[in-house]
Amino acid sequence: MKTGKRSFFQTLLNEKDKRWALIWLVIMIVVAIWNYLFLNKPALQKVITGFINTFTIATLVVIFTLMLGWGFTLLLHYLGKNKGKTGYMAIMFILNLLRSIPQIIGVLLTYIAIASLITSGAITSSLFLFPLMAFSMSLFIVNELIDLMRDRIDHFRKLDFYNAMQVCGIAEHRIINFDILWKNSRIHIFNKLISVFGSAIFLQCSVDFIISVGLSTQVNAVTLPVTLGSLLAKIDSKQDILAIGNTLTNPSYLPNLFFGHLLGVTVAFLIVFSLMCIYHIANGYAERHKL
Repeated sequence: MKTGKRSFFQTLLNEKDKRWALIWLVIMIVVAIWNYLFLNKPALQKVITGFINTFTIATLVVIFTLMLGWGFTLLLHYLGKNKGKTGYMAIMFILNLLRSIPQIIGVLLTYIAIASLITSGAITSSLFLFPLMAFSMSLFIVNELIDLMRDRIDHFRKLDFYNAMQVCGIAEHRIINFDILWKNSRIHIFNKLISVFGSAIFLQCSVDFIISVGLSTQVNAVTLPVTLGSLLAKIDSKQDILAIGNTLTNPSYLPNLFFGHLLGVTVAFLIVFSLMCIYHIANGYAERHKL
């Protein structure tokens, strides 16, 4: 038993990704308990809803990015054998066009379009809204995964491994999908997806904050899902954030932040701390697998 316990703690000390994942989980539990005790119930419900919605959309972004990335990679591989073909050039044009648009601008424009559709009554189901938001965001992230997967395929095609398997009569689609992308590249892909998850949270919060602060009252009233970004833009949260600045000149005011300004402090902390942990988890995972 002692060996098992020592091994468990030794693993946490040596493996940075698991250590930071545990730190994130423990801190989230502490924050949840503190807010349950000291934050009023309506505000607590908003924080819970915003947290769940933000991470749900980010998870859907990861799923859509993986599906689109894998699909486009295979499509470009087979069409790329004849690069003069219209299909290959058309897909590359679309992907390069998406690549040329800054991610935050692209997501902002698509979210404004989605808000307009909600206002016009074209979108009424929340079950359709989450996937639509995630899909639109994944379009501006997917190039990162496509580049990685195509690099992995190109790397293995230069090795004798690829030609030897073809000589043995193994189908090309199996070589690419199973032997290259799954068997020899899934660690690289998973590490990229961790980064995609962090990017999705950052983009989601940034765009929702911009929309909530910068657009007209009519658009602000649109029932886009409550997220951590939109909560941060609320007047109560902004006043709470300003109170943090007050502590720089009045340090004795610091304890009041964790009671009287808990909503804004909690939302800001959840965003910043989660992004920091995801960054360390991705780096730790890459270090552990020597990527």
